[in-house]
Amino acid sequence: MQSDMPPQRIRWLTRFHARMTAYGSGATAFKNQPEPRSIGHLARGRQLVAGNYLFSGHLVEGPGLMIWDLDPPGPAFEADIHGCLWLDDLAAVSDGAARKLAQDWVFGWIKRYGRGSGPGWSPDITGRRLIRWVNHAVFLLGGKGADSTAYFRSVGHQTRFLARCWSKTSLGLPRIEALTGLIYAGLSLQGMEEVIAPATRALGKACTDQISADGTIESRNPEELLEIFTLLNWAARALKEAGAYPDPAHEAAMEHIAPVLRTLRHVDGSLARFHGGGRGLRGRLEEALGTSSVRADPPRDAAMGYARLAAIRSSVILDQAPPPGGRAGYNAHASTLAFELTSGRRPVIVNCGSGRQFGGDWRRAGRATASHSALSLEGYSSSRVAASRRSDDAGDALTDIPNEVLSERRVTERSIRVQASHDGYRRTHGLTHMRTLELAQDGRELAGADLLISLSDADKALFDRKLDEVSLQGFPFAARFHLHPDVVAERGMGGAAISLTLPSGEVWVFRHDARSTMSLEASVFLERGRLQPRATQQIVLTGRALGETTRIRWSLAKAQESPLSVRDWHFDDPLYPED
Repeated sequence: MQSDMPPQRIRWLTRFHARMTAYGSGATAFKNQPEPRSIGHLARGRQLVAGNYLFSGHLVEGPGLMIWDLDPPGPAFEADIHGCLWLDDLAAVSDGAARKLAQDWVFGWIKRYGRGSGPGWSPDITGRRLIRWVNHAVFLLGGKGADSTAYFRSVGHQTRFLARCWSKTSLGLPRIEALTGLIYAGLSLQGMEEVIAPATRALGKACTDQISADGTIESRNPEELLEIFTLLNWAARALKEAGAYPDPAHEAAMEHIAPVLRTLRHVDGSLARFHGGGRGLRGRLEEALGTSSVRADPPRDAAMGYARLAAIRSSVILDQAPPPGGRAGYNAHASTLAFELTSGRRPVIVNCGSGRQFGGDWRRAGRATASHSALSLEGYSSSRVAASRRSDDAGDALTDIPNEVLSERRVTERSIRVQASHDGYRRTHGLTHMRTLELAQDGRELAGADLLISLSDADKALFDRKLDEVSLQGFPFAARFHLHPDVVAERGMGGAAISLTLPSGEVWVFRHDARSTMSLEASVFLERGRLQPRATQQIVLTGRALGETTRIRWSLAKAQESPLSVRDWHFDDPLYPED
């Protein structure tokens, strides 16, 4: 969601205030320094020291080069380096070489951009940068090469800028990031105390305005909700440690968000990957939930438009709501009735994810229904992506989203069953899609059914007209089940089934009712921290809707020899762990 002020006006104002606030009084010293909260990656830190700079899917090799001398390959890369998240990774290394590099980059930024010129002076990026500079002040100001006078002058300047401009940033995560940075600085720096009270009130109002009473956000992006919760937790802890108190709306928002995040968490600890969100930084969800003062309520059956089916060591998360519309939907996906399945510590069925860091074509492809474990009809997505009218890389709106999405849940001694439907193909074909998912109480089998049906006389008439237009050849459909790259898929039983072997040794078997054609095809897995999409596979059930009712049934079940539990200790340690 964006401010109502035109983007050009916002950019002009932030540049103006970035320069004007350079002339105020600066901070002089720390009065209270919050304990570092942010988590860095040792492997990424070592690669930075070696001169390998990977940000937003772009790798730039520049041993010995100042990071500010690089030619950013895109705006996301530029935002990443100016937000200084790399400080978390260098602090994780924490040796002499990492400290010298951190000092060179921070004081190099001050020398080049510290007067308020150049990129990096948007309120959200400034808030992100201030949090890291305060978090890692001991690391930055220790040893040789530290210029404490320049450091305090700059953090004071950035604090004054945030105090003037936090309201000019976008609603949602960017505004909360800006206000959290402002609170951090006000609590930590001598001479900046006057910003604490107004920033605390503003953060409370942001929570009231942007987080619903049930702990959800309009974008329906689980990872964005986690980032918001993490920032609110950091701000609350910093306030309490300084003897201050968060705004009541701030604390209420945390109380409401925590059970939603637990509901959207798979059994392996990762978040469901929907509407542009990834699994979340490894360990961040557990750290945020564990260090907050929010009571540990159990996961709910549904939250933020998602249904959760969990039994023993298996979890299924289903998107059972329309995608967000309006400004909240510029990065939404056509994922209605898509699902993910995780077994123990291993994802099995996934969605492809957000391709935004790989460029516009990948971003657009990742938003389509075909990039989700869902059913698409005649190449149509359940929601369509509109032509972009924006020039700020904020994404394109979804149009023709389903008007009606219904869901019903039933729990028995044997299973957990969810039946949901959407009318995203009603206007184009006169068909409603219904999906049933039934997870056994022992977590060893997921039975599914997909139904395309004309419900009303008007729907039947439209279907018949469309059928005549294609000479009664029917409408091709495809139910896709994207596999995680670590899953090894092999056809068996004469092609009637596909076995899915997980790194843990578990084997799941996919079967269908032979009313469709089953194939094993190439797919991609889109994740941050990678230079390119990862190759994987997908199971595809195809057929044609020839009548007013078309049904296919399928199942995923653990092979009989799969034990009830497995020891699954091995995890790959990639150069850049998944974000």
